[in-house]
Amino acid sequence: MNIHEYQAKALLKTFGAPVAEGVAIFSADEAEAAAKSLPGPLYVVKSQIHAGGRGKGKFKELGPDAKGGVRLAFSIDEAKAHAKEMMGNTLVTAQTGEAGKQVNRLYIEDGADIARELYLSLLVDRSVGRVAFVVSTEGGMDIEAVAHDTPEKIHTIAIDPETGVTDADVAAISKALELSGAAAEDAKSLFPILYKAFNEKDMALLEVNPLIVMKNDHLRVLDAKMSFDGNAIFRHDDVKALRDETEEDAKEIEASKWDLAYVALDGNIGCMVNGAGLAMATMDIIKLYGKEPANFCDVGGGAGKEKVAAAFKIITADPKVEGILVNIFGGIMKCDVIAEGVVAAVQEVGLKVPLVVRLEGTNVELGKKILNESGLAITAADDLDDAAKKIVAAIKA
Repeated sequence: MNIHEYQAKALLKTFGAPVAEGVAIFSADEAEAAAKSLPGPLYVVKSQIHAGGRGKGKFKELGPDAKGGVRLAFSIDEAKAHAKEMMGNTLVTAQTGEAGKQVNRLYIEDGADIARELYLSLLVDRSVGRVAFVVSTEGGMDIEAVAHDTPEKIHTIAIDPETGVTDADVAAISKALELSGAAAEDAKSLFPILYKAFNEKDMALLEVNPLIVMKNDHLRVLDAKMSFDGNAIFRHDDVKALRDETEEDAKEIEASKWDLAYVALDGNIGCMVNGAGLAMATMDIIKLYGKEPANFCDVGGGAGKEKVAAAFKIITADPKVEGILVNIFGGIMKCDVIAEGVVAAVQEVGLKVPLVVRLEGTNVELGKKILNESGLAITAADDLDDAAKKIVAAIKA
């Protein structure tokens, strides 16, 4: 689960992180009052969407010469003008794809005198099984380019969970960021604060880009991005309340209600699989035979008939789907249960595209019998390779 920048900053502020004053608005008419409540005279008007690269993004409705999704304003009137132009329009960034995302919220923040822009994030480093700080002196909008072109400028410092952030860790991170003076003193409190927030809120990612050194030599969190472990959200009602469903795909929202692992993709072959590894293999072989998967959908190892039917209905609701491949290895999940779920879903929503089903494992013969006797236009496959060939051929026919 992701949240907006202004929400992430508010959360960090409760832990004691240095964050500028700011006001979230949901209508351009609120811009004047929001700006007047801030010290000024410099304001920053920021689009609030779940995507990076907002500053370099472009609004579909405003033409190529218009400013991006993060703008400076040197007066209240200019802040109002920016808000009026940005609110309700579609911002396209490198992370949104061509469709872009409509801006329904803005964050008007007090400006800062920036001396240096740094990059800092926390994530789970699975290579060592620990939470790690990933930092670079090359902060700002082009951190992806830094990672690609000059990876030696990115440093990773893993934290021992038994000790938390030690003085030695702070020194190592500060050295990597080339901090000194007041900034280095601020780091002694900021880095443990960020680590505490990451762990206590069960985050999957905490990214501060940029973390700035201001001209007065103090640190400030200028931007914040947070993702949370979906398996732990039940422990955090305060975080769950921050969810903005307008930023999410409707199919993914419906899938979450059934505890389905579903991610919408750009292809035309819908996939329903049990197990993440098998799902990845299924998507790979679809690509191998010249088509693209329309989704990642893992129904899990113990799904029942109703859950399978729900997954099938979500897949068929995607207008891009021209064919469906069901690939199930029955272990904990029995093949007859899968077959019953597929048949029930097809009978309820109809079948307007080719459907290929490959079943293997527990009760496979019974599962095949249920499909064969359903009277539905379902194509059986012997193995994964056969299934991929058949669904691709059916779409090309």
